[in-house]
Amino acid sequence: MADRGPESDAPAAPADRTGPTLLQIVPSLVTGGVERGAVDVAAAAAAAGFRSIVVSEGGPMVRELARAGAEHIEAPMAAKNYFKMRRNADWLADLIAREGVDMVHARSRAPAWSAWWATRRTETPFVTTFHGAYNLGPPFKRRYNAIMTRGDRVIAISEFIADHMRVEYPEMNKAAIRVIARGVDLERYDPGKVSPERVVRLSERWRLPDGLPVVMLPGRLTRWKGQLLLLRALKELESGPVRCLLVGSAQGRDAYVREIEATAAKLGVADMVHVVGDCDDMPAAYKLADVVVSASTDPEAFGRVAVEGQAMGRPVIAPRHGGAPEQVTEGETGWLFKPGDPFDLAVKLDQALTLTPAARDALHRRGIENARRHFDKKRMCAETLAVYRELLGAPARASGAA
Repeated sequence: MADRGPESDAPAAPADRTGPTLLQIVPSLVTGGVERGAVDVAAAAAAAGFRSIVVSEGGPMVRELARAGAEHIEAPMAAKNYFKMRRNADWLADLIAREGVDMVHARSRAPAWSAWWATRRTETPFVTTFHGAYNLGPPFKRRYNAIMTRGDRVIAISEFIADHMRVEYPEMNKAAIRVIARGVDLERYDPGKVSPERVVRLSERWRLPDGLPVVMLPGRLTRWKGQLLLLRALKELESGPVRCLLVGSAQGRDAYVREIEATAAKLGVADMVHVVGDCDDMPAAYKLADVVVSASTDPEAFGRVAVEGQAMGRPVIAPRHGGAPEQVTEGETGWLFKPGDPFDLAVKLDQALTLTPAARDALHRRGIENARRHFDKKRMCAETLAVYRELLGAPARASGAA
């Protein structure tokens, strides 16, 4: 199908249909958890016999859709202006009718409003995914957020998010909630598939000294991801010096990078800390780490770092808030620390860094098993397709939804 948006009145070319037609809507397909979930489910739906369409403003991930047999239509779905959102709703209603769309799934607030108006007009089943504990703010902001609770089915990506909806949006239909934890690609995050050469290549690129344990915090360089908190914890370590890698893109936040470097110098830990920027081989990065840290100061609905680290068999430390307690079993697959407390984080780091080889090996096995049992992308996709079939009135089936 050719890309075309509200500016075009040309009809889209029909495609052969072997099953229901699914339309997912996201602002763009650049990067992030929302986009990754949309692409993974689009691919799974296409593999399961759906006609799978994604509408967005486009981005690099469009290529993945094409490879998976899904379709993309380009449209200005990131627009937050009320009149543009209404125009998008009109265009979506026409698209739904023209393409025989059976189900619409929105994953972000602005496009969800457009989708809701369109599906009410066309009487099309509507699914939303509530991806985060959005800032509530003034009453109008809460009303804006509440669109994510109006789906005929509302997917929560963790029990934390399901509880958040029940408390903050008591007017919603709680029977519509379906909890489906996000999944990671366990084919990619498999320690057995990461060659020593890949790990050595990263180690040389980052000039890691021999003999020092590596503490890694993956995540874009933004204050709430907790890089400064980790620096304060490093100052309190009793187990000895480490090499701390801050892995992630600054996305133009150069002032924050300078603040990290200045804080490390002020705390006397500058010789431990290396801001390495973005990484194109995260499985290898995890494999060279001795400890993986998630230090977010705000509760995360689902932190990928904790699951990816476990999938790679690494000791994981995460804050005891948000979805992390659902991902990490204290003392079994990792540790949970008091949110915002550098001293408690330092205690957990010391415990992880002083594991005996036998204890580390046992934790390695338990972490991998936990990731595979509860956070596999295949499971997430299969459960999402089951929600679609439930809403369409068709029996759920165990399919090859990966």
